[in-house]
Parts: sequence; C-alpha cells; structure tokens
Amino acid sequence: MTALLEVSHLRKTYGATTAVDGVSFSLPPGGALGLVGESGSGKTTTARMLVGLERPDSGTIRVLGEAPAATLRGRTARLARAKAVQMVFQDPYLSLDGRLTVGSTLDGVLRLHGCHDRATRASRVRELLAQVGLGEREAAALPRHLSGGQRQRAAIARALAVEPAVLVLDEAVSALDVSVQAQVLNVLTDIRREAGIGLVFVSHDLAVVRYVCDEALVLLRGRPVEHRPIADLLDDPGHPYTRLLLDSVPRPGWDPETIARRRREVHLAGQGDRFLREL
Repeated sequence: MTALLEVSHLRKTYGATTAVDGVSFSLPPGGALGLVGESGSGKTTTARMLVGLERPDSGTIRVLGEAPAATLRGRTARLARAKAVQMVFQDPYLSLDGRLTVGSTLDGVLRLHGCHDRATRASRVRELLAQVGLGEREAAALPRHLSGGQRQRAAIARALAVEPAVLVLDEAVSALDVSVQAQVLNVLTDIRREAGIGLVFVSHDLAVVRYVCDEALVLLRGRPVEHRPIADLLDDPGHPYTRLLLDSVPRPGWDPETIARRRREVHLAGQGDRFLREL
C-alpha cells in the first residue's frame, strides 16, 4: 500500500537556530499522526514544510510516492501542491476571506481548481458544508457572523474542497471551547474514516491527540524523541520529556514548581545532547 505521505530526515535552520532536525515518518491512507511538543519544539515549522510554506534545508517529502516541486513557480505547480496537501490553521480568518460569504469562498476554490459548471459547483458546495455540519444559513453568512466552531468547520470545508490527500491541522482546535472542540474533532474523525484522507495534527494537547490520532511523534527543540502508537505512548511514555508533557496537565496535587524544575532539567539535558552531537 502506497503511503499518502513519507517524510525523511527533515532539517530546517534559521541562521544559528535549528528549528527541525531529523524528523521522519510515514502516513498511510486514513492514518492520523500527532506532532506533539511545547512552543518552539518545531511542530509548526514541520507543518509549514509539509504544505510548501517553508523549504527544508535537507530531507525529503513525498506525497503519494511523488516529491513535490522544490519551488512552486507557476499556477499549475501551486495548484498541484495545494491539491496534495492542505492546511487548516489555528485562526480560520487566515483562510477565510472576511469580505466573502462562506458559500462564495468554497465556490471560488472549486472554480480555481477547474470546476467551471455553476450548477456542479453549487451542488458540491452543499455537499462540503453538509460534510462539516453546516447548511444554507452558514453558506450565506460572512465569517464574522459565525461562531468560532462554525468558522473552523468552514475552514475545514475549504481545505476539503480540493480533495487533498493529506490535511495538516496546526492547533486547529486550541482556541475553541471544549464542547466546540469535540464537534470539530468528530467532524475530522468522520472525514478521515469516510474519505481516507490522512491527518497530521499539530498540537500541544495530548488529550486532543489521543482522541484523533493513531500515533504521535514527540518533538523537543526540533528533534524527535519518541514516535509510537498513541495509546502506548500515553500509557507508558519512554522519554522524560513525554512524561513531563503528561505531568504538566493540571490535576489534584499538581505542583507547578516541580513541573517548572523538571522542564528546566529536560531542556538542559537536551542542550547537552546537542552539544555532544556537534563535537
């Protein structure tokens, strides 16, 4: 079975700072991988490389067995990359034009990707909205007139309009209320099961990753420290940093000072490991 997405030894630096170093994984059809770590761990940089917003210094990315063009010059190359991998951002305003209704936004995406029949586009818009639990009222609304959860579902519908192989979600539910998070996560679970789309879910929230993903890749200062099935990783974490992430969730008896001390120890140990590798 051909993997939807194959990533091998990605590396990205910004000057003297190494943002991502040695990230590798494979995503099967219908698979879901969580990229997990604190702010600055390299999650979002990895996600941006997957969709072509950043170019890796080294390493490879293959979608359906093909390597995307190194540079996206020309309309055809950009559309092909968009069809391969789509991204849903934390803030849906980044992908929804505030001057257009949700229906018009979806119609424009379909037209851009070669659907020129108006009736066919209208039918497809209704299908996409229904797929994410929205209807005619939301189709006629501007983004500012929708709730946060409705806007995020509209952003997901926009990403699905091009029928991508892989959907990358960068903290896509972190700004939503818990009940709304559950609605959006259920939508993603249904889409994954019904359409066979692969999901790469970027999150600092291990509870969200457990709900959506089959496996998780934990990043510390840009380097992978643990990559395992999500249930195994959360039930018996093998790396001190993974244990720290789990223990950082507030609970009865939780001691923030102890967590802060352990975080400093883990990061200092990580700096020492990197220094030894560079000798």
